[in-house]
Amino acid sequence: MKTNYLFPHRYKTIGWLLFIPGLVLGLLYLFGLFEEVQLNLPVFSIAQDSVLGKPTYFVVTDNNIIDELIGLLLIVGSLLLAFSKEKSEDEFIGRVRLESLVWATYVNYIILIITIVFIYDMTFFWVLVLNMFTILLFFIMRFNWVLYATKKQLSDEE
Repeated sequence: MKTNYLFPHRYKTIGWLLFIPGLVLGLLYLFGLFEEVQLNLPVFSIAQDSVLGKPTYFVVTDNNIIDELIGLLLIVGSLLLAFSKEKSEDEFIGRVRLESLVWATYVNYIILIITIVFIYDMTFFWVLVLNMFTILLFFIMRFNWVLYATKKQLSDEE
């Protein structure tokens, strides 16, 4: 099966090495257990709007980049995990990959619809932030679960 859009299988290991620390650090950051860590650096900002200031564009500003690093670990790790070939990539795995992506998209947007209707203010903002990561997380969980269940079922039949 020709899959030009997938990374080589060896990238899956790199994905795990980025995803697991990103997930752990992200959960620590989300629950406020990582706030005392400061990594302030001058960074280039295309657009910035502080609470009491006026918006600025194309400036260099000091910023604690911990949350950006955690986000990059999660996104890059998730992308490598989700879109790296399996050892034996065949039509069945391609079908499971497609079905898992569609399923993850549905679940992600159902959560977003529920959020729009029932959640407000800064809690809404935090759900939107988390929603950036959930489509890939749901895909990875479902894809790997279906592959695991299929392998288990095949081994039980033998």
